[in-house]
Amino acid sequence: MRWRGRRQSTHIEYRRGRRVPRVVSIGGFGGGGLMLILLLAVVCGVDPSQLLQDAGDASLPAAYDLDRPAPAISDERAQFVGVVLADTEEVWGALFAREGQRYEEPTLVLFSGAVRSACGQALTASGPFYCPGDHKVYIDLRFYDELVQHFHATGDFAQAYVIAHEIGHHVQTLLGISQKVHALRGRVSKNDYNRASVRLELQADCLAGIWAHHAQRSLQSLEPGDIEEALEAASAIGDDAIQRRNQGYVVPDAFTHGSSKERMHWFRRGVESGDLRVCDTFG
Repeated sequence: MRWRGRRQSTHIEYRRGRRVPRVVSIGGFGGGGLMLILLLAVVCGVDPSQLLQDAGDASLPAAYDLDRPAPAISDERAQFVGVVLADTEEVWGALFAREGQRYEEPTLVLFSGAVRSACGQALTASGPFYCPGDHKVYIDLRFYDELVQHFHATGDFAQAYVIAHEIGHHVQTLLGISQKVHALRGRVSKNDYNRASVRLELQADCLAGIWAHHAQRSLQSLEPGDIEEALEAASAIGDDAIQRRNQGYVVPDAFTHGSSKERMHWFRRGVESGDLRVCDTFG
């Protein structure tokens, strides 16, 4: 991805480092198991506070400040994230304006260890997430190490795809789509709600593809191989791939984000068309 020397977003918030105990026990799961469960289940957008509540309604351990700052603006990864966020601002700002609407630019919070949001408290191991309560995306940049080590998803555009997916959730919130899906909770069966939630995640993948399409078309951000990097990441974090890797078999009813094939399909649809109308995963 061509990003060096380009404009960075000003909508980035830095939080001081936070530390939490390395061993945690919630809902009967050991710390290591819980960390991995959170990482795998919340890679791209599930509210970690809700996940923890479902796991046993237990609170996270208290965090406290470290004597070290959050990543400095000179940090290369922070710069990269700033450029990606700026690209999403330009693309979605233009697309919303085309429809006579105003795009509200979200804030991206860089933290370490643990963070508190309007959606509750979350750990680094929860992975990146979007909180509709404060319109902010949260990410600990060390997550990208986990993306490589646990999911073998390499390349800077795989990292950009993660950010673009979370911004996709922001777009869904601005359009009122997320609210309609969340309103189904408790009104339909658990399985029906889960299926609607998966469709919401797949739509965020499609919206990430739309961003990639227009980022290339108007900003010439992409380089050869970038789309393949994103598709490889989408495949690696598909629910079936994660389940097969962790337990040896697949349980479709337990999907949270969609299969590898579905995630790749919807991201590719967005990339190839750049048209919001192709992202109707509910149709």
